[in-house]
Amino acid sequence: MREFDIRVYGAVGDGQTLNTQAIQSAIDACVAAGGGRVLIAEGTYMTGSLTLGSGVELHLACDGTLLGSPRCEDYPEKPQLKHIDNSYDLPRHRNACLIFAEECEDISITGMGTIDCNGTYFVEKSDAWKGWNYLRIDAPTPPRVVFFTGCQNIRVENVAMVNQPSGWSYWIHDCRYVVFDKCRIYAEVQYPNNDGIHINSCTDVTIANCSITCGDDCIIVRANNRSLRENKVCERVTVTNCNLTSYSAGIRIGWVNDGVIRNCCFSNIVMTDTSVGIAIALPKFHEEMADRGREDTLVENLSFNNIMMDQIYGRPIKIFVHPLPETRCAGIRNIDFSHIQSRGLEFPHLIGRENCKVKNIRFNACRFEKLPEEDLPDYRHHGAACWDRKPELPMLKYTENVVFHNTEFTE
Repeated sequence: MREFDIRVYGAVGDGQTLNTQAIQSAIDACVAAGGGRVLIAEGTYMTGSLTLGSGVELHLACDGTLLGSPRCEDYPEKPQLKHIDNSYDLPRHRNACLIFAEECEDISITGMGTIDCNGTYFVEKSDAWKGWNYLRIDAPTPPRVVFFTGCQNIRVENVAMVNQPSGWSYWIHDCRYVVFDKCRIYAEVQYPNNDGIHINSCTDVTIANCSITCGDDCIIVRANNRSLRENKVCERVTVTNCNLTSYSAGIRIGWVNDGVIRNCCFSNIVMTDTSVGIAIALPKFHEEMADRGREDTLVENLSFNNIMMDQIYGRPIKIFVHPLPETRCAGIRNIDFSHIQSRGLEFPHLIGRENCKVKNIRFNACRFEKLPEEDLPDYRHHGAACWDRKPELPMLKYTENVVFHNTEFTE
């Protein structure tokens, strides 16, 4: 494999020099040569937005750090995207990011090094706060760190990502054949909106052996097709052997007016100090929402197995369909929970809609222990738990064929 050392192209690893042009030149030379490895060697290399191409492996050596610029202007909007019909229809109406790839094949980010997102420059403390102790600054902060769209054969392996701004760590949008393995994502839990791995409208995705700590959702599976020319199904997503901590949901499935999400498996997962364990929640539609789809949501054929949850400040399992018809839902059905153990402040709740019942939900060999509030105090300052515990809702409503086999509820 040919190697392209960014230092040869003028990059300086002093943590202060802006190296965007030098690093991009190394990437462009790698693409022109038919592919290879772009080396982030020892040192700390500050950069703005970078664009990968087919055949590029961005490799961070164990003592190499890619440091995001603290200046918003170093993450410009891309004027015309090939794969996105209209960037205004993207979440937060923007396509800016640190690392970008579009309609590429065989791309990867590897190595034992670190992507430091410099997020402390993009947030400010809240004077009177509930949930999270920080807010996004008013400037156009980067809405995501890594953004891949319309790509296939993606590999992200071993890399650590830290200090994310109030923007998603990885957004994988309409891609195929994606692998995350042994990745480490360590975001500040008091920063809002810094999701971990966000899989949207993708097929054939594996997330394995990862450790993720986030202020927002750790792993997200969605089918928001609003920015695409045609609707895509999100399916065949497998998540296994991961450790998750979140001030929102450990795993979130779906959102407002997503499309079809089906045939996904989640197993061998440990969640600790998390606001919500597993959320399949379709909240209230707002016309001004920047992150919403355009279809009736259908979530079906999901399996959750061998999951340990401890210190859950909200609900360990939350299935919810907002009662207003503007939140479009074709169904939430055929979902299995087996060998789930949870200790937290609430029991699960499953709430459908009168004309859209939650159907065929099976619990097997599960145990849910409800703790007194003094065991997990101050939930109002634990991210999404601030509102997840209100209002008081029944455990089951508008459901059909919910089965509890060998399942315990204790308090």
